[in-house]
Order: sequence, then C-alpha cells, then structure tokens
Amino acid sequence: MTSRKSSFTYEEILTCSHGQMFGPGNAQLPLPPMLMLHRITEISETGGPNDKGFARAEFDITPDLWFFPCHFEGDPVMPGCLGLDALWQLTGFYLGWLGEPGKGRALSTGEVKFTGQITPQTKLVEFGIDFKRVMRGRLVLGTADGWVKADGEEVFKATDLRVGLFKEKTA
Repeated sequence: MTSRKSSFTYEEILTCSHGQMFGPGNAQLPLPPMLMLHRITEISETGGPNDKGFARAEFDITPDLWFFPCHFEGDPVMPGCLGLDALWQLTGFYLGWLGEPGKGRALSTGEVKFTGQITPQTKLVEFGIDFKRVMRGRLVLGTADGWVKADGEEVFKATDLRVGLFKEKTA
C-alpha cells in the first residue's frame, strides 16, 4: 500500500471539484452548491467492517443553506437525495484517491432507509462509506454501504452504493 493523505480540508476538496487533484479526465467532485462535503476526516484503503477501506466526511449545516427555503416551504429539511449524493461523491472520491483513472458517475444504490431528518437546527452532518468491493477492469466499480448522521444521530443508511469510473474513449 502506498502512503496517501488520510484527510482533506475544504480547500483541498475544492481542487478536486476543479479537476486538479486527480488530473484531467479523472474523478472530480461537483462545485458548490452541489458539493456536499466540507471535510474528509478520514480515508483508508483498509479497515471498516469488510476490511476493504472506508471514508468519513463532514458537512456543516447553517440555516441559510440554499435547499432549506424550497424543501419544504414552512417545513424545511435537507432533501434526502442530497445526502445520498454526498455518499456517492465520497465513494467516487475514494476511487480517485486510490489512483484509479476515469470520470466518476453514480450508478445505483440498493436499499435506502430514512430514520430521521436534517433541519436548519442541525449543526453537523457526518457521512460514512464502508467499501465492500472495488472491481478493476475496463470499468473501475466501487461498491460500498453508507450512513448519514445529524449531530451524531444516524438519520439514514444506504446499501450497495455503486460508483463507476469511465475512461475517455480514444479514436
């Protein structure tokens, strides 16, 4: 195993959003406001329940975030799809961090179960992914289970998150 950084600041994550971290044509995170990660607090190629690697990230919640006024008027909550997207973002980042080439795309997820919500009163959201498998072939495919916590309390889980890295076709 090569030595890699095991945590990333917001400024470092933004270099990934701009396509500079893993090189042109490789894994890239979305720009704000769609970027759902403020910090990657821990990332490892080993460990986790399956000993296939894991990643942990955080997102700071403030009442003025763009999605609260429109989801739902008078009853603001963070859309569950943004939490799911954060898990896909973290999964794709992990594949790029491993040094795998290609542009990342979310492919699917298994079961998603919501048990709570994220409101303007929430202060910190934590995201975690635990890898089950990384397939390396024509397509690099990562499969992981994920969870989301609001102020330390789990608010949803997703199984079998799948992200693929696609290489540019050459003529």
